[in-house]
Amino acid sequence: MGRVAYVNGAYVRHADAAVHIEDRGYQLADAIYEVWAMSDGRLCDPEGHFARLERSLGELSIDMPMSRAALTTVLKETVRRNHIRDGLVYLQVSRGVAPRDHAFPAEPVPPAVVVTVKRVDPQAAEARATAGVGVITTPENRWGRCDIKTVGLLPNVLAKQAAREAGSAEAWFIDADGLVTEGASSNAWIVTADGVLVTRDTTANILRGVTRATLLEVARTENLRIEERPFSLEEARRAREAFFTGAGALLMPVVAIDGQPVGEGRPGPVASRLRRLYIEEARAAAI
Repeated sequence: MGRVAYVNGAYVRHADAAVHIEDRGYQLADAIYEVWAMSDGRLCDPEGHFARLERSLGELSIDMPMSRAALTTVLKETVRRNHIRDGLVYLQVSRGVAPRDHAFPAEPVPPAVVVTVKRVDPQAAEARATAGVGVITTPENRWGRCDIKTVGLLPNVLAKQAAREAGSAEAWFIDADGLVTEGASSNAWIVTADGVLVTRDTTANILRGVTRATLLEVARTENLRIEERPFSLEEARRAREAFFTGAGALLMPVVAIDGQPVGEGRPGPVASRLRRLYIEEARAAAI
């Protein structure tokens, strides 16, 4: 059958999957999404992703489309039907289908649900992590509620495209004070010259990264010194190491910022160790 998607209650051929032209996610970006990394056919960091999903829906006053147990079944069945062991599971929930109007529908409509699965080559990902990647920087130009995981991602798309054209893997947004907020699809981290692990606090309305949260727990278990605070672009350039985290990247060492080497210009020991420990933790907790 090839690739399979789940769309509003049915498992369909990926090539035939479609949403209504008046789906509010398509027309108004009135939707949220969530992404699970998948290892050996199981969902990683399940509790964190479900909790963030429920929070994002609540912030937009969109009902959960089904119970958590039922949604878990849908996600795992979509994985099973695609015969993929390592990859990403993507869920999108929109407010639903209604005649176009900026305000919410006067009469409640059921949320629309789409689930897709994409294969990831773990060996290729490990090779990238071993070599390290570059990031570019770009001015922060997104709306002020980046803590909600909405599908309104045009600034992120443009930042990612700029990174690709520059031969880099990610773009870091820089606010008006010269501080790094986060990546286009990841959280940003540095290791300072004196060995402190730094990532921005989530009270700044950045995305509450699930991988970020798990990695903080791993780092605390390893007794690393941690500071959740803003850091400037200049501090990042002076850092001993840098990396970013997310469901797609897991933990990806950064070896250059805007073409300038970070530290020794290769993945450092802290990032490499934390990547290994995070993967072990994520696999142990996967469902």
